[in-house]
Amino acid sequence: MNYKKIIQKRSTRQKILKFLSFIPDKPMIKTQYWIKTGRRLNLKNPQRYTEKLQWYKLNYKNPLMVQCVDKYDVREYVNEHGLGHILNECYGVFESSTDVDFDKLPNSFVIKDSLGGGGNSVIICKDKSKADLDSYRKSMDAWLNKKQIRAGGREWPYYSGKKHRIVIEKYLEQEDGDLQDYKFFCFNGTVFCSYLMSDYRENHENGKLGFLDRDFNLLNACRTDFKPLDEKPIMPKNYYKMVEYAEILSESFPHVRVDFYNIDGTIIFGELTFFMASGYLSFSPDSFDYEMGKQFVLP
Repeated sequence: MNYKKIIQKRSTRQKILKFLSFIPDKPMIKTQYWIKTGRRLNLKNPQRYTEKLQWYKLNYKNPLMVQCVDKYDVREYVNEHGLGHILNECYGVFESSTDVDFDKLPNSFVIKDSLGGGGNSVIICKDKSKADLDSYRKSMDAWLNKKQIRAGGREWPYYSGKKHRIVIEKYLEQEDGDLQDYKFFCFNGTVFCSYLMSDYRENHENGKLGFLDRDFNLLNACRTDFKPLDEKPIMPKNYYKMVEYAEILSESFPHVRVDFYNIDGTIIFGELTFFMASGYLSFSPDSFDYEMGKQFVLP
């Protein structure tokens, strides 16, 4: 079911989900899974990776996940694991948009909702002199005023009572202009595969995605909502250092995706993601969903 064609405005879809927040998690997740994937959800004996992600949401409640989904508090987790040197430079964390002094910020920067996800929770400023700063404050106020409700994906760490805050970090840019994002799928502290994204920063619809095995061989697998990479990418010289860091940061969880940027040879931590696309996605070929599922040993 192409629900986005039926209800085209994202704001309308969000209002519907907000209205339906009274529905308990299990039936809501089953319904969402069917609407977005066209498949019935098997929670009694899940085999697919996407099914196990739904089980993970409902049954695995590690309080450490609450810290790690917060884009500021996760920095402490990274530091505690001896990897503070790969953190992006942070210009500050704020509880009010009026506390942000744009005069003290550099010409380019990135503003994030500490508990946000997706394009609506990030502001990329490349040139402060041309920016609509009043618009930035309005967006920040909207983030801070978000109510703690159970959204459609029912990813419990995001509505655990933590406050939304404003995080401002250094704007990352590679010399050739193409910022590449390496995302490592880790199961019980071991990297199984990764995917590399490119050409997506300004518009996800233009993004290209390719899955690679642990040794950087391009796999015959892709997400159906992205274009596949045209050719095998060049492996960074410090690729296995990223693998090492991913396994260090993932050792506390049965499954987590660990994201890095690699800027002209410098590894920079991105985020930890526990429920990729909320588990509401499809792969091509479909068998890759099962292959990923075999790696995911549920606690």
